[in-house]
Amino acid sequence: MIIPPRLKLFRNTCLNNNFYQTLYIMLKLSVKASQITNLTDARYFAARDVEWLGFNLDVGTENAVPPQQISAIKEWVEGPKIVVEFGLQSPEEIKGAAEYLELDAVQIGMFADTKAVHQVLEIPIIKEIVVENEDLAGVKDLINAQAEWVAVFILDLTKNNIGIKDLSSDVITLLKKLCANHKVLFNINGPIEDLSNFIEQVNPLGLVLMGGEEEKVGYKSYDELDDILDFLEVEE
Repeated sequence: MIIPPRLKLFRNTCLNNNFYQTLYIMLKLSVKASQITNLTDARYFAARDVEWLGFNLDVGTENAVPPQQISAIKEWVEGPKIVVEFGLQSPEEIKGAAEYLELDAVQIGMFADTKAVHQVLEIPIIKEIVVENEDLAGVKDLINAQAEWVAVFILDLTKNNIGIKDLSSDVITLLKKLCANHKVLFNINGPIEDLSNFIEQVNPLGLVLMGGEEEKVGYKSYDELDDILDFLEVEE
């Protein structure tokens, strides 16, 4: 089912007459919501028109969600593509989960056998690469070597606390080149102004935003995520 962009109704006043204008609200970049653990997050991100909802199925890790819970949450949201995030599970385990949950894509870890997973799947693969430092030569080589099997790459700079302000001009230049040749999402922290400059300079496919625990069932503050997603909105 194709979900149209969000609608926003504005009242304008012209020559003392009120008239209403419907604007289509879309995101200017692709967004993947990651580590979804609850229906509150899933509904929030779906309403904000993210492209992917990601659920962690790497058992024993933080924010892992059982397949039955993922299936139940799926029934209550429409729009985003459903992705399960794996660690080092075997290609057969990944295939079984993808079929059971009727996934739109799978996300695999940095050390997973990408080619082997590709051989057993008919859906896109998203490959996460954890950036350890500003020496990105290895990252570039890994992306180039696996590009034929991967639909989208994620460069995660948060796991090693690398923020936008930590990136040199040489690194920005390299990231720009990578984004020119490959579909790349970034999981990176920084204030909105820095994020705006980063997007303008690097021109990525999009961003990864993280879900999290509810403050209580059905309730959670989304102020920080609202700031980012409001910034990404465009009106048509």
